[in-house]
Amino acid sequence: MSGTGGTAVVVGGGIGGLAAAIGLRAAGWEVVVAERAPVLADAGAGISLHANGMRALDVLGVGEAVRAAARPQYTGGTRTPDGRWLSRMDGAALERELGTPIVGIPRAALHRALRAALPPQCLRTGAEVTSVEDTGGGRVRVLLRGDGAGTDAGSGPAAGPDAASGPADGPDAGPGDVLGADLVVAADGVGSRLRRALFPHHPGPAYSGSTVLRAVTEHPVDLRTDFELTWGRGAEFGHLAFRDGRAEWHAVLSSPPGVRPADPLAALRRRFAGWHDPVPALLAATRPDAVLHHDIHELTVPLPAYAAGRVVLLGDAAHAMTPHLGQGACQALEDAVTLAAALAAAPALEAALARYDAERRPRSQSVARAARQAGRMGQQLRWPPAVAVRNAGLRLAPSRATMRAILRHADWTPPKLP
Repeated sequence: MSGTGGTAVVVGGGIGGLAAAIGLRAAGWEVVVAERAPVLADAGAGISLHANGMRALDVLGVGEAVRAAARPQYTGGTRTPDGRWLSRMDGAALERELGTPIVGIPRAALHRALRAALPPQCLRTGAEVTSVEDTGGGRVRVLLRGDGAGTDAGSGPAAGPDAASGPADGPDAGPGDVLGADLVVAADGVGSRLRRALFPHHPGPAYSGSTVLRAVTEHPVDLRTDFELTWGRGAEFGHLAFRDGRAEWHAVLSSPPGVRPADPLAALRRRFAGWHDPVPALLAATRPDAVLHHDIHELTVPLPAYAAGRVVLLGDAAHAMTPHLGQGACQALEDAVTLAAALAAAPALEAALARYDAERRPRSQSVARAARQAGRMGQQLRWPPAVAVRNAGLRLAPSRATMRAILRHADWTPPKLP
């Protein structure tokens, strides 16, 4: 079913899953978002949204709410650990080119803006999808494990004649629920269970060689720029400023997987001792228990398709990439709008999913390759002669070349939704 709408289960309540639910509802679909976390804690640090991500949010009707909570990034650039500039960012020029600047926003604020665009009954927390089964006749069954409903959950429009184990809707829904749907959107992240089920022979995500620690400062910090990256040998430190004066910082390090210091903040202070201001000030303004630490995994082997049967992959489940271009969330937002537009326009579900795959797979996989290369030439570069050549090239590059590198990925025109 497409064009006139149907019922869908979105697996995963992250940025991509929530955006997909908003888009599907705009296209006339009834939607349940199944999120395995029992409580939405709004964890996370910060995120930069380029023009392509903001354009997608505008189509979804939440762009203005996000801008109200975000801070435009007009000043900043890339530096060396001693503070010398390698390149500068002209956010005003980008805004003239693209109609919107890059913005920085707390990830929790972005989540809240997306959730506010959905009726509460759309979201079912504590509901882990364990499998999806094709029942024939153009329907699938989605098996859930867990509480089935949390504080944001409610009646599920996808529950209906295909529910096979008692009521699958309402706040009392419990373990073993089954939802019936016309479509399943797998937005369940880099370790996607549904991706493994669809493509059992695919090697899955691989460790990128880098790990990331990040946090939001406890209080406002005196910053001279909106956004900065600093490249050392095998290390990157960056920050983005928020509207309330606080800042998000991140440290990306070349490291074996699974290494976890007992006191990560103290380890970072040692690792970045001697780096230019405001690196010490950002670390000093951070509570030790606020530091998040994750190894970075990516899909180095591209998927052969983003859809199989009545299941479609979106976001990190489809194209998990490294963060070196700041495009992960933006690509998920592009996915959500493109999927909704394809479902609204195509006469049948199969045609809509084929259109989505044809439009999204080449672009998102190209961005993933570019992000991997950016990491190799940036944070992961360690050999001193290579670092010196890269730094000299960046200093000599005209500002227009830097802008073209950003425009290559950020200048995306979204499809229209009803």
